[in-house]
Amino acid sequence: MEPVIGIVGGSGLYDIAGLEETYWRQVPTPWGQPSDALLFGRLGDVRCVFLPRHGRGHPLSPTHLNYRANIDALKRSGVTDVISLSAVGSLQADLPPGQFVIVDQFIDRSFAREKSFFGEGVVAHVSMAHPVCARLGDGLEAAARGLGLPVRRGGTYVVMEGPQFSTKAESALYRSWGASVIGMTNMPEAKLAREAELCYATVAMVTDFDCWHPDHDHVTVEAVVKVLLENADRARDLVRAAVPALGRARGLCPCGCDRALDNAIITATHMRDPEALARLDAVAGRVLAD
Repeated sequence: MEPVIGIVGGSGLYDIAGLEETYWRQVPTPWGQPSDALLFGRLGDVRCVFLPRHGRGHPLSPTHLNYRANIDALKRSGVTDVISLSAVGSLQADLPPGQFVIVDQFIDRSFAREKSFFGEGVVAHVSMAHPVCARLGDGLEAAARGLGLPVRRGGTYVVMEGPQFSTKAESALYRSWGASVIGMTNMPEAKLAREAELCYATVAMVTDFDCWHPDHDHVTVEAVVKVLLENADRARDLVRAAVPALGRARGLCPCGCDRALDNAIITATHMRDPEALARLDAVAGRVLAD
């Protein structure tokens, strides 16, 4: 199989420099409109599809993103592997601004979002015990270390609803849980990617310490924006370095991401709603075609 690499850009990352043969295209989905048109192109011989998570110019808040449409559009465009890039706050003293964390776990504290492609008419339950693809994580770690980026492999990302930031009590609670970083966008994105049988990995890019830190009140907006833009530039470098290896032809994913629905759909065949099935043509077509 020839992989197609999807890149979801977070705050400050609205394009990927170095793509060739590029064009933007709107991709309609049964779930509504994605955040923006998708940018199609190539990095070397590898096909890539880029989606600015918040839309170009950042018109969409984390709560109001159409996560289902975003993931469906990537799947519908042939994407097999998703690299998610996200700006986050740090919950640990040894993860300063500028640090990259290749996340391996999430705590989902969001509550105002549609979190599944499945529901009334077609019910499915996928495993989220290991919510990211270790194979993608390996490739991203190798690329980051090759570039000399400050990178930590492994960490827990708390996803809060927002758009407001945490209270100090909340920040202290998340630290007591041993979480590493906090942000607003990777859930339900990771859950939906799993339902769509996409390999998924997150690079969380620290812009500042969360409000638990004694120096937090001294951080200026200008300083945060400066780090955010520097992170975006380094994220582009990371993508360009990682994609050639991740884009090599491969067989089935050793983590099983591309077979997540094998035993997940529980609704009896004769009870499945035709309209629901039609909406699932891209994300679950592999298992519903039988």
